[in-house]
Amino acid sequence: MERAFEKVVAVNRKAKHDYFIEAEYEVGLVLKGTEVKSLRQGRANLKDSYAKINNGEVFVHQMHISPYPFAYYANHDPLRPRKLLMHRHEIKRLYGKVNEKGYALVPLKLYFKNGKVKMVLALVKGKRKYDKRETIRRRDEQRDLERAKKEGEY
Repeated sequence: MERAFEKVVAVNRKAKHDYFIEAEYEVGLVLKGTEVKSLRQGRANLKDSYAKINNGEVFVHQMHISPYPFAYYANHDPLRPRKLLMHRHEIKRLYGKVNEKGYALVPLKLYFKNGKVKMVLALVKGKRKYDKRETIRRRDEQRDLERAKKEGEY
């Protein structure tokens, strides 16, 4: 079995805190050359980014890819909407879900896989404030339990 080499460029850590993740999809991106070169240097930010479906196509908005410092005149706009590559049946399924109340599309991770830029796009549902507190409480309990096991109390 051939293993795919992955180099992670950016991770949206806040998404797991703010949303319940219902489903994840691996998607490709349509990028310009200077964007790919900038991504190879690790210059991307997924904070506050989201995806929308327009006319049967999926676009990611507010994803920041810094301008490539060595490009002279052919540089890109850092916040331009970028098209995502998905199968048509996946887009139709997501379109139905996103139109339901409370669902959204959020990028979780941006990485290189076998030389191609890929993104993990998640179908998410927003958490309420008490849900976030519950998640933090559960994580703290797990950390205390691990610490106690390490010290030999259990």
